[in-house]
Amino acid sequence: MSKETNRFLAPAGQKIKLKDYSTHYNGDLGKKVGKATLASVKEKLSNHQETLYAENSHSVLIIFQAMDAAGKDSAISHVMSGLNPQGCQVFSFKTPNANEYAHDFLWRHYLALPQRGRIGIHNRSHYENVLVCKVHPEYILNERIPGYEDVKKVDKNFWKARYESIRNFEKQLTENGTIILKFFLYVSEEEQKVRFLDRINDLSKNWKFSSADIAERALWKDYMVAYEDAITETSTKNAPWYIIPADKKWFARLTISQILEETFKGMKLKYPVLPAEEMEKLEGYKKKLMGEE
Repeated sequence: MSKETNRFLAPAGQKIKLKDYSTHYNGDLGKKVGKATLASVKEKLSNHQETLYAENSHSVLIIFQAMDAAGKDSAISHVMSGLNPQGCQVFSFKTPNANEYAHDFLWRHYLALPQRGRIGIHNRSHYENVLVCKVHPEYILNERIPGYEDVKKVDKNFWKARYESIRNFEKQLTENGTIILKFFLYVSEEEQKVRFLDRINDLSKNWKFSSADIAERALWKDYMVAYEDAITETSTKNAPWYIIPADKKWFARLTISQILEETFKGMKLKYPVLPAEEMEKLEGYKKKLMGEE
C-alpha cells in the first residue's frame, strides 16, 4: 500500500476519531490531472479483473457505506466503468423484507457474496445493522431476537456481540479466499447540505430527494459516533476500512480505484499454466490450423 493511499486506512485495533480524518483532502491534485490518472488506473483494474477470473481462486468483496448524498452510487458506477460487468455482482441493500427478517441479520448478505473469480460490490451492507440500527435501536425489535423484546435491552453487550458476529463473518470469508475492502465515503455536513439543495433545485434530480433524508440529517452526530464505533470494532488486517474524503467526488473515485488497484497488485494473481501434455496438444492444434488452406 502506498503512503498516499495508506493515509486513508483505519488502523486495526485503534480507536477511530473521524475528526482526525479530512472530508475535503485532495492530495494537491487538480481535477483535470485526477481524471486523467483515474483513466489510467481503470485500465489496470480491467487487466487485474481478467486475471482474477482466470485464476478462479479468490473473490473480491467491495463494501460502500456513507451518509446520504456522499456519492456511493456515482463511485460505484465509475469503478464499474473500468470493469467487465460479466465479472461483477452488484447489490444494493434496502430495509429488510419479511422473509429477510425471518432469518438472522447476516443471512441475506451471505446470499449476495461473490463467486470465486468475481468482484462483488455492496451498496450498503451488513453494516447497516450496526449503523442505522444503532441510531434507531427500535429497528432491532423487528428481528424478533429472543430476549430483546424491549428496546431498553438493546445495550452495550448487544452491540459488542453484533460487532463480534461481523468480525467472525468476515474472518470466515477471508480465510476462504475472499478479499474484503470497506469504504466509508466521509462527506461533510456542509457538503451534504449543498448536494441536498442541488437535488431540490434541479428537476432532473428531484427523484433522488426524500423527506427522510432531512430526518436522518438531524441525527448527524449520532451517526458519526455509530460510524466511529463500527470502524473501530471491525477494521482488521484482513478486512480493513478506508475513510475516503468525499467532498470532492472525483478525488473519492480516484482514491478508491487506486486502493483497488494496489490490492489487486498485492494479490500477485497469475494466469493458469496448463500441464505439459495439454501444451503439447495446443501445439498440435496450432499446426493443424496453420496447415489449413
